[in-house]
Amino acid sequence: MTGRLEGKIALVTGGCSGIGLATVERFVAEGAKVVVADLQDDKGKGLEARFPGRTVYARCDVTQEDDIAAAVARAATEIGGLDILMNNAGSGGTPAGIMEMEAGDWDFVMNLLLRGPMLGMKHAAPLMAKRGGGSIINTASIAAFQAGWGLAYGVAKAGVLHLTQLGAADLAKHNIRVNAICPGVIVTPIFGVSIGLPRAVSDQMTGTLNEAAAQMQPIARAGKPEDIANAALYFASDESGFVTGTHQVVDGGITTGQRIAWDETAVQPLHLALAAAAPDAAAE
Repeated sequence: MTGRLEGKIALVTGGCSGIGLATVERFVAEGAKVVVADLQDDKGKGLEARFPGRTVYARCDVTQEDDIAAAVARAATEIGGLDILMNNAGSGGTPAGIMEMEAGDWDFVMNLLLRGPMLGMKHAAPLMAKRGGGSIINTASIAAFQAGWGLAYGVAKAGVLHLTQLGAADLAKHNIRVNAICPGVIVTPIFGVSIGLPRAVSDQMTGTLNEAAAQMQPIARAGKPEDIANAALYFASDESGFVTGTHQVVDGGITTGQRIAWDETAVQPLHLALAAAAPDAAAE
């Protein structure tokens, strides 16, 4: 029995850790060959050794167009083309609010999280068109829908969703589908890195993060990179051949509503206010 991506060629940015790594592993297991674009050279070379002939590591800073173009070119020259692109590289960016925002910090987040995926699409689409079509998957976030996850980060991820829709319309004539995944709280090193911790320390924080994340949504476990990889596999495969310009939320239900909707121990602030006011109302 062949895999769901047998004969396909993929490129995954940020593919050496977290969601990207889980996606690379799943794509390879399903038969694809994968260009892993990242800045973690040791981990990238380790993937080449782990999956000989199935992965190619390309050092790539997605804020640099030349790096993106070179990584895409390697898919063509070393493997034979490109069928799947997952724009996944990113970080949490600045925690600053509007009054504290530095223009340079804002620009960095937009370049990394929004400009980078656009450039990935720009350079990948011609190769996909030559092979009769393809699938582009953008990593967005539940931060695109609500406050509380970082101002610049949320704005950039909302932009990714709109880029996904517009890109789907623009590239449909080439039989290229464009979709997005919106992860919730997925335990990866991005949390530690986003607050300035060294990556080695961030890699070791998963136990603490797992315990905290399990309390945040109706499904009482932390989100895993594999949860996102499963959604990416669907969008990458021919099973989603009639799906484009949309997004899949993978968040354990965290966006379903207020905590009181799924946690019997939680207290609704409105109920507290009404209870506090009730004696006064009865006295009248």
